[in-house]
Amino acid sequence: MSEIYENLLTITKYELLGKLPDPFVFDDGHRVETEKDWAERRKEIYKSAVELQYGTIPPSPESVEVEPLYLGAVGKPSGYKVTVRANGKSLSFKMVLFRARSLKAPAVISGDLCFQYAYDKEYIETFTNSDINLVLFDRTEIAPDIAPYNLKNLGTEETFEYARGKEIFDGLDKGCCGGPLKEMFPDYTFGAVGAWAWGYSVCVDALTVLGNVDTDFIVFTGHSRGGKAAALAGAIDERAKIVNPNASCAGGYGSYRIKIEAVAENGKKSISEPISNIFKVFPSWMGQELRPYIDREAELPFDAHYLKALVAPRILFVSEAAGDIWANPVGSYQTTEAAAEVYKFLGCEENLIWYFRRGEHYQKIEDIAQLVNIINHVRGGEELNDKFFKLPFKKLEKAYDWTCPEKK
Repeated sequence: MSEIYENLLTITKYELLGKLPDPFVFDDGHRVETEKDWAERRKEIYKSAVELQYGTIPPSPESVEVEPLYLGAVGKPSGYKVTVRANGKSLSFKMVLFRARSLKAPAVISGDLCFQYAYDKEYIETFTNSDINLVLFDRTEIAPDIAPYNLKNLGTEETFEYARGKEIFDGLDKGCCGGPLKEMFPDYTFGAVGAWAWGYSVCVDALTVLGNVDTDFIVFTGHSRGGKAAALAGAIDERAKIVNPNASCAGGYGSYRIKIEAVAENGKKSISEPISNIFKVFPSWMGQELRPYIDREAELPFDAHYLKALVAPRILFVSEAAGDIWANPVGSYQTTEAAAEVYKFLGCEENLIWYFRRGEHYQKIEDIAQLVNIINHVRGGEELNDKFFKLPFKKLEKAYDWTCPEKK
């Protein structure tokens, strides 16, 4: 029997700071009419949804080398050292592949090797038992995930030494993204999320070098801050066939213009994450051009539906938790609804899939099972189960007043 999602989230305050902007309107005011027009408009959207939000993203490295560290059996980890070179410098990070049964099977890439669930047996086997490769890398080896408040809370001189000195602390406080990628590309303005997204693309390069997965069936996923990175990676790297950010919050698939206060099924009250929180708590995550829009969200030339639209016509799977109020499930749904207009214009509405589960902020096995269902649907015709497309709160009026153009 299907699970009916009704009133898992009670919205107690809803604030729309301005209608979601029309992605079909060029910067000079004329409107998209053809798919060729959309290809040009997409370049403008990139300038705002990517470069304004995350900073400028560095190019592909000049070379990618992959060195096996250890090789495991089917379903077991194989470790690789990935080394990239550019501008006379190099950086290395570890990539772990949990191998599927078949050669050239699909590969799911996640940068969340730094998260505790990454080595969870059930998490891994949900992929490998379905003959899907799981590829994990630690994004923090590319750019650190250290925040000023982390250091202040620990509050010792040893903490500053651990963070490579007071200068690094001061840089983080000002929003500087440190780490080896910044040293390699100092003239680019990316924050940590941009660096992490770049790591997804390098993993695709590394898998191409190895030649043991189906590089025509690549999937990007990640949770929370890792979801932000997966969202950005999916927008900028069209080699991802399926893009699945999970609970990516503000700066991901939530919404800047839509703010909520709500009560979850368990009685917990919360608000959605404001843009100000990102720069207060993790100032090095985003591009610094976004900072002036704190408390001026309605003036942003984009919102999360632009980032989602950059995935079209590829498959976008937006997964959220009904009780994850901080991640703004309402804003996520409404920007997904707006992005659907782009999918409709391109004639691929079936490629935009969304899902809410009960519970709070985590990437659970249940979420992974839904992603696996989509992969099996695409590669083998397995039917989508009945947990998709169920709204856990009362539907609100659309947050936009435009529709897709009639294609010429």
